[in-house]
Amino acid sequence: MNTKLKALTAAIALGLPALALGTGPAAADELAEGKWGEYQAGDKRSGYTYAGAETRAMQDDEFQNPAMLWLDTGMSEWEAAAGDAGKACADCHGDAEESMTGVATKYPVYSEETGKMMNLEQRINFCRTENMQAEPYKWESDELLGMTAYVKNQSKGMPVDVSIDGPAKEFWEKGKEFYETRRGQLDLACTHCHIDNAGNVIRAETLSQGQGNGFPLYRLKWQKVGSLHRRFRGCNNNIRADKLPYGSDEYTNLELYVTWRGNGLPIETPAVRK
Repeated sequence: MNTKLKALTAAIALGLPALALGTGPAAADELAEGKWGEYQAGDKRSGYTYAGAETRAMQDDEFQNPAMLWLDTGMSEWEAAAGDAGKACADCHGDAEESMTGVATKYPVYSEETGKMMNLEQRINFCRTENMQAEPYKWESDELLGMTAYVKNQSKGMPVDVSIDGPAKEFWEKGKEFYETRRGQLDLACTHCHIDNAGNVIRAETLSQGQGNGFPLYRLKWQKVGSLHRRFRGCNNNIRADKLPYGSDEYTNLELYVTWRGNGLPIETPAVRK
């Protein structure tokens, strides 16, 4: 059991003063000079590098990062038996800090069981229905967000390393096509914001490269943790395009492509963004 996490979330819940546990991954003077350290891999830059100083500070300090409350939910769910099988995740996988290290860096992955790509949320629900004989978590529920964030947090700081070899290539191509296709009343593709205009300002917002290495993350606009698919739906809404269902094949393929674009960037979950 992660006792440090319990202490952190208890402190947040009680409103205790923030305590600095370290200097953070990048010093302020380095950030000012544009030296992003682990937050940059070649020409790839995490959304962290486009965030304001206050937002970065909130992410860096675990006592201030509100997403830690969702990690606490995930830790509790990890150890809770559910379903007709009466099993908990811990019964099969043991201590998440050991068994889940590095796992999230590979997702989405091709699933032999379904014949298509499966992201981490879908894998968690697959385990619930098939192995625990329990009801799947609802998408964007605190339980699923907490579990996903908790599992990804075990790979925090490790580089994203998604493979598009073998059968995954077909779905990568579909995700790439989605990313480059104009849609909606504004007739825009993902590329127009996140490739052509990364770093430019639109409606007082700085456009990032749209990397997914921090999700699920706490967004100040949402005032809670949200999934990458929620962000996809928000982007579609912004360009007045149809929003697709959470967990749709289209969004899962898009997640594969977006995550692959960020290979080499560190897992930041739970990140904080504006």
